Amino acid sequence: MSDQRKVAIIGSGSWATALAKLLLNNSEQINWFIRSQETIDYFLKFRHNPKYISDIEFDTSRIHFYSSIEETITNSDILVFAIPAPFVKESLEPYKGDFGERTIISAIKGIVPAENLTVAEFFNKNYQVPFRNISIIAGPCHAEEIALERLSYLTIASSTREKSEELAPLFRCHHVKVKSSEDIYGTEYAAVLKNIIAVAAGICHGLGYGDNFQAVLVSNAMIEIRRFLAKTYKSKRKLLSSPYLGDVMVTAYSQFSRNRTFGMMIGKGYSVKSAQLEMNMIAEGYYAVACIHEMNKNFGVKMPITDAVYHILYDKISPALEIKLLTEKLK
Repeated sequence: MSDQRKVAIIGSGSWATALAKLLLNNSEQINWFIRSQETIDYFLKFRHNPKYISDIEFDTSRIHFYSSIEETITNSDILVFAIPAPFVKESLEPYKGDFGERTIISAIKGIVPAENLTVAEFFNKNYQVPFRNISIIAGPCHAEEIALERLSYLTIASSTREKSEELAPLFRCHHVKVKSSEDIYGTEYAAVLKNIIAVAAGICHGLGYGDNFQAVLVSNAMIEIRRFLAKTYKSKRKLLSSPYLGDVMVTAYSQFSRNRTFGMMIGKGYSVKSAQLEMNMIAEGYYAVACIHEMNKNFGVKMPITDAVYHILYDKISPALEIKLLTEKLK
């Protein structure tokens, strides 16, 4: 990869902040789109993110901050999107150009609401970006552990292994190993589904279910994910490998999982709105379950865990009752 290619981070949350830290390990300078000029001013003065992972200190002389999405895209060759899926469409509305041969890397683990499209599908359909120019960052990986420099593994999924291996050096460092994959569809949908599973795991934890049941839940979740991927896009993929099973496990069990935290609050009796307000962070699983539920009307895949989460969050069925019914359906 040419060292002259300009890389940009799109977003200002915890994942965007962690990825910016990684990129600066391997790039002399990066562009960074942050919508709020106030946040940019704070960054320049205090050298850290005021809201997320504030213990990471940045050399701001190596960062070109933008509050304009148009300027960010125009001045960049590689765009790393790390904003919540519900805000992708809104964030891009001011941009009226095309993406040309720019490379898009999605670090977003969600579906664009109303569109019922993954981020890769969204860019392909709405901006005619060819899949050869789109790559996906998959886990298992939490931003907080990247910040703590704990050993972590990322997977770059692209249309060809050569493309993945070309992009991997952007993120690889002494505490992050990067693997390659050609399964854009599978890694992206698995990342969407694992957030739903994490919400379910959190609900069960909030209700007082223990580790024994959580193990059964995750085991059945992998069956559910396998069914969905096999029905919608058959491909040779190893679902027991890190981007699939690993990502499900870390999101379902980790203290850093916002989807698990959101679910736990629901299980403890919070309303959806009150849980969202108290977290002050986006739990992608809340939006994803509505999208998957709608999509599955056409596919007819047996998805009892996804259905249970949907009934709790959108039909306002009692979590205790719905999970009790779910326990009779698991194997």
